[in-house]
Amino acid sequence: MISIAVCDDELLECISISAKVRTCMEELGIPCSIEQFYSGKELLGSVKLFDLIFLDILMEGMDGLETARRCRELSFEKKLIFLTSSRRYVFDAYDVEAFHYLVKPVAQEKLKNVLERAVKKEMSRSSDYLVVSRERQKRKIFLESVRYFEIRGRQIDIHEEKGVFTYYEQMGILEKELEGKGFFRCHKSYLLNLNHVDSYNRQEAILDNGERVIIAKRRYEAFCQAVLANMREHGGIV
Repeated sequence: MISIAVCDDELLECISISAKVRTCMEELGIPCSIEQFYSGKELLGSVKLFDLIFLDILMEGMDGLETARRCRELSFEKKLIFLTSSRRYVFDAYDVEAFHYLVKPVAQEKLKNVLERAVKKEMSRSSDYLVVSRERQKRKIFLESVRYFEIRGRQIDIHEEKGVFTYYEQMGILEKELEGKGFFRCHKSYLLNLNHVDSYNRQEAILDNGERVIIAKRRYEAFCQAVLANMREHGGIV
């Protein structure tokens, strides 16, 4: 079952969005539980219980963007979908890794489309993995936990959220194996998980844990295109 939170400081709007979400989930045939919150402060106490959060940006007191930042500080890594009557905050939404940005009034078909993609992504995120071997032992590496792969000689270091795991492989083979799974060869030594990129410039990508990975000059334009394509696949503007 997918657990969903709807946070909007306007009571009627919160009830309306919740009803629309429930209708869409029923049409999609996906069981869900929906809980309503009327302030960011109220939501923060329960944030870790949810797979998906609909969050109004323009709220009294703590607004939606600040609420989202605090959610991320609490290690909430699930989907955030912003609701607002204005498009002016779209780039701020990207800063807190929003999955999508819906402009009010939200059309039912648009909401259903976004929900379907969000739920599919959430349900499949733990199923993508890589099996690697070291010293006659095999290990399952879940791709969502990998920030980047680093080649050192004949060894590859897998930089995961919980540490570094080293095994023997060729980077070219690994790159082909992960094609279409959100990874990009930003430098001859690095294969980067685009879902962990927080920001970037022409020299480097800054990851969500503060680490910096070099971007080769000749690969910068392709990197930008890959980032945008990844954003379109996993979220964007409606």
